[in-house]
Amino acid sequence: MAVARLARLVLGPGAVRGRGAVAGSLPRCAGPGRAPRRLFSNRNILVELEEGAGVAVMKMKSPPVNSLSLDFLTEFSISLEKLENDRGCRGVILTSAVPKIFSAGLDIKEMCGKSAEHYAEFWRAVQEMWLKLYKSNMVTIAAINGNCPAGGCLMAVSCDYRIMAENPKYSIGLNETQLGIVAPFWFKDTMVNTIGHRATERSLQLGLLYSASDALKIGIVDELVPEEKVLNAAAATMSQWLAIPDYARQISKSMMRKPTLDRMLTHRESDIQNFVSFVTKDSIQKSLQTYMERLKQRKG
Repeated sequence: MAVARLARLVLGPGAVRGRGAVAGSLPRCAGPGRAPRRLFSNRNILVELEEGAGVAVMKMKSPPVNSLSLDFLTEFSISLEKLENDRGCRGVILTSAVPKIFSAGLDIKEMCGKSAEHYAEFWRAVQEMWLKLYKSNMVTIAAINGNCPAGGCLMAVSCDYRIMAENPKYSIGLNETQLGIVAPFWFKDTMVNTIGHRATERSLQLGLLYSASDALKIGIVDELVPEEKVLNAAAATMSQWLAIPDYARQISKSMMRKPTLDRMLTHRESDIQNFVSFVTKDSIQKSLQTYMERLKQRKG
């Protein structure tokens, strides 16, 4: 597979205007000398699949910070499932269409001042996003082209490989404790599988955000490249991963990840109940409201 062909995909126009096409067949478009592409878009996610390469670029496009709202999570899961069910798609590059941000993580507004029923629905959507990404049979590469805290970090470490822009202004990590929130066990398990127990324990307790260089040292990301080369690097890495026979790679991935997935699925309902019980506490609601007020003041 030619790296140049993948590079044309990830650096091409990649824009779909007008109404999205999440449901039904994907529109096909191809210019002279170009492999057919299938495009679909919704309000928060843009996907471009090059049929010849078998690789899709999935761009998050929910400004200002790609917050993981209930709507965003639902559209993300639908888009990823659509690619999972497409036999022509073997790999996905996950990135952001919003400058300077990969994803800021969970939308605090979804956890503040709502009903217990809403919190349960929201948390189930968070779980579903992780399940679909972590157990995907496709090769998944995170092209981290901006800040990546909390839930954004979870998305990144759920991928098979992570490439981050070498920018001193960007950081990544599970910083939930800084907001008065506790990362659930499956966040923790995913991080342990990535950087080990001791580094995860320190990271979670202190809510650490790592610079790109420190993230590379600790193993949260696998590679640093100049910001303008993140997508090219992702395309080159994808070619390497897709050179491995799918069946052997998929079985190996499942063997490594199945215990973590099974643990979450076994405790899925209790995890939702724990989240609802936690987030409805007066002290947690007060902490979240205080944080939201600080954000408003910064914007002001």
